[in-house]
Amino acid sequence: MRMKAWMLGAMALVVVFGSVWIANALGYWTTESTKTPALIESGEFAGAADPADIRGSYTFGELEAAFGIEVEVLAKAFGVDAAEAEDFQLKSLETIYEVLAEDGTEVGTGSVKYFVSLYTGLPYELTEVVYLPLPAVELLIEEGKVEGEAAEALQAIAVEIPDVSLTGTEPDGSNVESAEESTEESAVSEVTETLLIKGQTTFRDVLDTGVSETEIEAVLGAEMPNPLTVIKTYCTEEALSFDEVKSGLQALVDAQ
Repeated sequence: MRMKAWMLGAMALVVVFGSVWIANALGYWTTESTKTPALIESGEFAGAADPADIRGSYTFGELEAAFGIEVEVLAKAFGVDAAEAEDFQLKSLETIYEVLAEDGTEVGTGSVKYFVSLYTGLPYELTEVVYLPLPAVELLIEEGKVEGEAAEALQAIAVEIPDVSLTGTEPDGSNVESAEESTEESAVSEVTETLLIKGQTTFRDVLDTGVSETEIEAVLGAEMPNPLTVIKTYCTEEALSFDEVKSGLQALVDAQ
């Protein structure tokens, strides 16, 4: 007996939608992305969420659900407005720290992975140089998540949160500066103020104050790298204490 075309079509619909209904009933069917990190498969932490699987599309809210770190803590650590923290996507950190990234100091998803690992005690293997915002480092130390040499190492990779506030016209116009005035003040500041070595200071900046290459090498105990190298980055790569190197170089600068 031959089946008519309309009967075949009806049976196909029953099979398709019936399968969907069954899959949905059993929990296998979903129309939304779950945004759940993979689990650690072996070892002491088997079954726990894996920090290495955190993606840039994840939000702070999803991290709280996966790792138990409160949204407020994440917001404070990475300089995010608490009112926007719940739905804040990690890839948006690139905007906040864009200025630092231009100098080779990137704060992004990798930084969040490292912070989550340190905060929770879950394992995470670093495969690149990672920087953390200063509030994140201070929070980890204050809460006893890291201490001793580990705390010193974190201080060497800490960076200040850039000032990303937008300047514009206030209602009364009292706080507005013209671009020309701002430029002039900046130029005067550079001439009159002593260099203060910070996270983004390069060896060239130090040389420009009159410190010699020989003096810098005496502090480093090694040959000075490319003058355009950021001092903190050099210390991180060479496993040197940034605080000690900074203090030594700052003394040379202040003596000029």
